[in-house]
Amino acid sequence: MLSLLKLTRMKGKIIGVLFVCASFALDATGQSANAPLNSDYYRLLQRYELKQGRFSHSFHSAVKPFQREKIAQFLDSLPTSGFNGRDFFNLDYLSNDNWEYMDSADYLSDRPVFNAFFRAKSDFYHVRTSNFDLHLNPVLYLSAGRESDDETMLYQNTRGLEARGMIGGKIGFYSYIGENQAAYPSYVRGWIREKTVVPNEGFWKDFKKNGVDFLAARGYISVDVIKEINAQFGYDKMFIGDGYRSMILSDFSNSYLFLKLNTHVWRLNYTNLFTRLTAQALGTATGSSATSRYPVKYMNLHHLSMNITDHFNVGLFEAVVFGTPDSTGVQRYDVAYLNPIILYRAMEHQNGSVDNAIVGADFRWIVARNYMLYGQLILDEFLLNEVKNRTGWWANKYGMQLGFKNVDFLGIPNLDIQLETNEARPYTYGHSDYYTNYAHYNQPLAHPLGANFREYIAIANYQPFDKLWLEAKAIQMTYGADTASSNWGGNIMLPYTTREKEYGNKLGQGVKTKILSLGLSASYQAAHNLFLEFAYQTRDFDHAINGNARASTAQLSLRWNAPAKRFDF
Repeated sequence: MLSLLKLTRMKGKIIGVLFVCASFALDATGQSANAPLNSDYYRLLQRYELKQGRFSHSFHSAVKPFQREKIAQFLDSLPTSGFNGRDFFNLDYLSNDNWEYMDSADYLSDRPVFNAFFRAKSDFYHVRTSNFDLHLNPVLYLSAGRESDDETMLYQNTRGLEARGMIGGKIGFYSYIGENQAAYPSYVRGWIREKTVVPNEGFWKDFKKNGVDFLAARGYISVDVIKEINAQFGYDKMFIGDGYRSMILSDFSNSYLFLKLNTHVWRLNYTNLFTRLTAQALGTATGSSATSRYPVKYMNLHHLSMNITDHFNVGLFEAVVFGTPDSTGVQRYDVAYLNPIILYRAMEHQNGSVDNAIVGADFRWIVARNYMLYGQLILDEFLLNEVKNRTGWWANKYGMQLGFKNVDFLGIPNLDIQLETNEARPYTYGHSDYYTNYAHYNQPLAHPLGANFREYIAIANYQPFDKLWLEAKAIQMTYGADTASSNWGGNIMLPYTTREKEYGNKLGQGVKTKILSLGLSASYQAAHNLFLEFAYQTRDFDHAINGNARASTAQLSLRWNAPAKRFDF
């Protein structure tokens, strides 16, 4: 009976949110769905933001994904002086991908099939009337490869369908569903056995020998409450930051139920994110299976971004994770955290709660045309006196990011580089139990390494021809690993009450571990969003107890409307 009551309350909340969104839609203005998260896609958008030498007035690039309508506004406003043929090819690609919002997109296909399919270059099938807009596209990810010194055939077999559109010029929508079977490199399989979850995904089960089978689904509705405020409700992921990683919120974990309010006015962009997360994914290392309802928790986040000038932006953020059942076992949603403005840390103190509040800041600075610096700072817990005295107190928990981007590096057209460093002290993001740690579905919400690490990243992207992209990537990670009987602060799923010591904690403590990952890839766009790709990776893993392991993988892929999968951890 108690479970039924809790389920009824949850349904009531969801119905309430849908009612509010529907009420907004009565007076809403036309708007759009988002361009799905894809690091290659969003890298192109930022390339042209840097080439114009100032921030876009259509969106604040720290909060992703972007609405397609905003992307179209940005593309229409771009000055194209100094652009070469490859740049115009990229702009045509982005314009065709968002053609329904472009003033002048050459989106019509020269070769429609049966005068019904591929009438637009970017769409398998579309309908556009005065009150209904629909775009349907198949999703395929077929790959095969091998790993050195391992007999397992590596593969990815994804078949899915993606739909987006608008109803009555008022309500935008997006939906994706895909069936997947895959066999990943040995280190990823080891990660799955340890965490009992597939990276980036949710529920899964074994598939043949060394394979996994999982269903991926995302979807949401979107309305503009007024011109300046957009509301979205559904099931998807977000990313906050300009880096390859995010120390605030990344897309590494599984999707989650969310309500997002985004306010863009003047030089300000304010994001409210209310989510329901999975506190613990129950399963086994040989195949996850739900034997009972998974425990849930909640994460609310505020992010305020301001363009101080057209070249310098600062942001402030706060997040709180909560949902611990009370002494009777009843789990209640704390409605005080629905306040869209007040500081969560202050609210936490006023309530006398034991919830997990995290605060921080970020910045991005276009130093000159083609050059940008960016960074993030997160503060989990700390005492200034303990920091000054350098005592290594366990609760001085914080993380940092600093990065640099340059497009047309050394004057070489279409050669873009990115340098980035990330680190987090021991026990950062962790908390007293799985109801309050900064994780979802057994996976970190921020950096995939969790905490107690330092990382250096160098990436070069080069486009020698219109349809060919080359990428070289080097990542060095150093961290302190935990053992079965120790908690040195790296695994954020462990309660910090099991910490090893109060003082003398330092970054990298525990079992010293180093990883050097080197990768090369070549992607050829045969048709719109249809890529043939070859990827090669070497990974050197050095563990103070288990010794050294070195492996390389080579894979050939066909991707249609699907981002490339990379397991850089």
